[in-house]
Amino acid sequence: MTADHLARARELLAAHPVVDGHNDLPWALREHVHYDLDRRDIATDQSATGLHTDLPRLRAGGVGAQFWSVYVRTDMAGDDAVSATLEQIDVVRQLAARHPADLRLAFSADDMEAARAEGRIASLMGAEGGHSINCSLATLRALHQLGVRYMTLTHNDNVPWADSATDEPAAGGLTRFGEEVVREMNRLGMLVDLSHVSADTMRDALRVSEAPVIFSHSSARAVCDHPRNVPDDVLGALAVNGGVAMVTFVPKFVLPEAVAWTRAADENMRAHGLHHLDTSAEAMAVHRAFEAGHPRPVATVATVADHLDHMREVAGVDHIGIGGDYDGTAFTPEGLEDVAGYPRLIAELLRRGWSDADLAKLTWQNAVRVLRAAEDVARGLSTVRGPSIATIGQLDGTGA
Repeated sequence: MTADHLARARELLAAHPVVDGHNDLPWALREHVHYDLDRRDIATDQSATGLHTDLPRLRAGGVGAQFWSVYVRTDMAGDDAVSATLEQIDVVRQLAARHPADLRLAFSADDMEAARAEGRIASLMGAEGGHSINCSLATLRALHQLGVRYMTLTHNDNVPWADSATDEPAAGGLTRFGEEVVREMNRLGMLVDLSHVSADTMRDALRVSEAPVIFSHSSARAVCDHPRNVPDDVLGALAVNGGVAMVTFVPKFVLPEAVAWTRAADENMRAHGLHHLDTSAEAMAVHRAFEAGHPRPVATVATVADHLDHMREVAGVDHIGIGGDYDGTAFTPEGLEDVAGYPRLIAELLRRGWSDADLAKLTWQNAVRVLRAAEDVARGLSTVRGPSIATIGQLDGTGA
């Protein structure tokens, strides 16, 4: 890319900023300082602390809206998972209250547009993993009332009603209760997020959902054969569903050579008694020691652009977006080291011949459209059915 491409990218992002589908800053703040925001003041550059995200770099990256992940680990089960999710929601609200000139809580597409008009970053929330609702549709509704606007149906492990991409199949996709979760999300206007789920779960959710779905942080399986990525038949189905697949930057999901290396690095973490997703200072020291003896394959801006080229070809330009997964991964591509890097990706796409109109859809318009569509579906459904009181026991014959 040239300096001209980069200047054009910044100009485009000033008009059509990035809506990023997934950022794990809330969990990083929990892990680093247990939510002590004085110790991680995102009003100042936090590069030295190991965080990928702060307000100066979000501004430099041209970010106009961020779905903050209110993720909790899957070993937090039952009510512990629910409580931890509430704590995650609380810290997002604290961040917005602490930085009102820069962040605006957003609960709708209109809120996103209003934040952009005000020059603030729209702050939305997404729950990462159905374990956060503890098999309770009432809990799902409570999360929606608190502002959560998408839920990823699983994380890395199955839930009792849906299979994950990285666990052994148990349900064969969605169970009857899982289908009811999708229907209730449609009724609420909560986006169904299919990142992390198995291909069968993806296909079941597309069959059941009456609203567009999203992949908040997933790339193309045809380009990098990892189960976390989206198969071509599912990408193609987004054109019918109206949904959006948001490319992620995680090297092990975008660079084929990184898949085996990451598997070995994860095993090394576990051998040291650490969770493989841990990004604390201690964990990163273990990572660096491993990397010294086992050079890491490095993804680049071009690697991510290859996925977007493919996703545009298969799904169509109206059905793609960006979900970097910053602060949820130990490693990032060269050139996309932190949230300031989005202009370099846009510049690379400009170099490849992407039009300004297509890039405006990628960065802003598609994500706003899909949330607005989910809201429209919810308004219609609310006139024909009320809140579901179904239980997993009634529908699947298991649980409470």
